[in-house]
Amino acid sequence: MFFQLPKLLGNKTATNGMPAWSYPHILGLDVAGVVAKAGEGVTDFKEGDRVVYHGNFTKKGGYAEYAVTTAHTVSRIPDSVSFEDAAALPTAGYTAYQAIHRKLPLEQIDTILIHGGAGGVGGFGVQLAKLAGKTVISTASRHNHHYVKSLGADYCIDYREEDVTRRVMEITDGRGVDAVVDAVSRQSATDSLDALAYMGHMVYIAGAPDFTKIKSFTKVVSYHEIALAAAHQTDDFKAQKDFAVIGDEMLDLLEQGKLDAMLKETVTLEDVPQALSRLSDRHVKGKIVAKMK
Repeated sequence: MFFQLPKLLGNKTATNGMPAWSYPHILGLDVAGVVAKAGEGVTDFKEGDRVVYHGNFTKKGGYAEYAVTTAHTVSRIPDSVSFEDAAALPTAGYTAYQAIHRKLPLEQIDTILIHGGAGGVGGFGVQLAKLAGKTVISTASRHNHHYVKSLGADYCIDYREEDVTRRVMEITDGRGVDAVVDAVSRQSATDSLDALAYMGHMVYIAGAPDFTKIKSFTKVVSYHEIALAAAHQTDDFKAQKDFAVIGDEMLDLLEQGKLDAMLKETVTLEDVPQALSRLSDRHVKGKIVAKMK
């Protein structure tokens, strides 16, 4: 089996735990592997099928010899797609897909600012936005600019050396962007409100911005929250089933060579704690996947 190490779950949750966990708890949110046995009533999958899924982090995870999940959240991996690439998709990829294709009215959007283009959510977001034909601006450390542009970004801004809002305004001739996708922090989302154009859209993953920064009847901004875990916590079958739909569509893009899984490293199960620590520092480029022996 193969498991993605998701930055959004990260080392903090892995270290501190959650009230819903029973111990000893098994980590591992995203899993790719072979079906060993299908449950009673399951007709869409059978023993031997290659599959991937995004799990419920309140349940036992995938860092084990066997993992159990619900059939309606599973996607079948095409033969030409590796387990490693498939495992790199769910948390970051599905989050980015929801941001771009489930929240934003793409037909009304020309320019998108996507923070953290060298990371998981940001990197998938850059690719999906560019595939949708949008002008993509992304933030990244200067040494990652070439990489982020290779994913599809039209412009890169070094957030440590440049004033992001000022640079966005220069690029957009003073208008601002139609949408922002922020998976960095609450402060980053708040700062990015200044970069939005009239009728702009803010999609946030790592904390809501300070909504009071935008006064009523001025920019008329729409706000969109992304939280994959909420589909499990609310026991929303339709929302959970959409994970499989998203997975199918992203795997198809991988198979066609239109999407890069951004897999940069495969580690052993024993290396997972150290890899999670690196992820928590938010300076890892691309995706890390753990492989069971």
